[in-house]
Order: sequence, then structure tokens, then C-alpha cells
Amino acid sequence: MQLSWVKCQGEVWCMLGNVNLAHGHFDNMRGVYVIWHAGATPATVYVGSGFIRDRLTFHRTSPEVQAFSNLGLYVTWASVPETSREGVESFLANALKPKVGQARTNTLPIDVNLP
Repeated sequence: MQLSWVKCQGEVWCMLGNVNLAHGHFDNMRGVYVIWHAGATPATVYVGSGFIRDRLTFHRTSPEVQAFSNLGLYVTWASVPETSREGVESFLANALKPKVGQARTNTLPIDVNLP
């Protein structure tokens, strides 16, 4: 499956804390998302799915995710139909090995392009 990963204005990756979650873009936006940190050794922090606005709002204050905020937290997301969402999340978690969160081990992964 080919996903359209979202970037922010200027075609740059979005900083988690700067994304305007009140924007209409997020109305009914459901899909998958990836949060990662910058720094000397960038790494995936979290992979998730659901209502993107709600999930990103939660992660802005989540102690597990915010533990990496001093390195700079970035995020991207993509719309994914509900029938494929868990499989896509499973593939992303297996491929990107996030530092926090639990991978869906009981879901058949659906291959997608990485951000």
C-alpha cells in the first residue's frame, strides 16, 4: 500500500509541538502516525493509529514521548482506511522499532512505504 505521508509548510517534517491541531485538515482524519526524535542518533519514538488530532494531542503531554523532547520531536501521518489501519500500524512498528508503545503482534502486517 502506498501512503501519502504529510509534511508541513515548506515540505519539511512537522515538529510535534508546532502542528496546528485545530486546523480543519484534522477534522475526521483517521490513519497512522510516526513520532521520532532528532539528535545525534535519530530514532522512532512511537508508532500509532486512530483519530490523528486526538492521538497527537495526547502525545504532546505523554511523559513517555515527552522524555525525548530535548532531542526535538517530529511527526508525520497518513490517512489509512479502517480495514487496513491495524495491519499498517503493525508493519510500521516492526520496521521502525519505536522506543515506546507496544506493537500489534496479533495483526498481519500490511507493507507500506516508510516516511
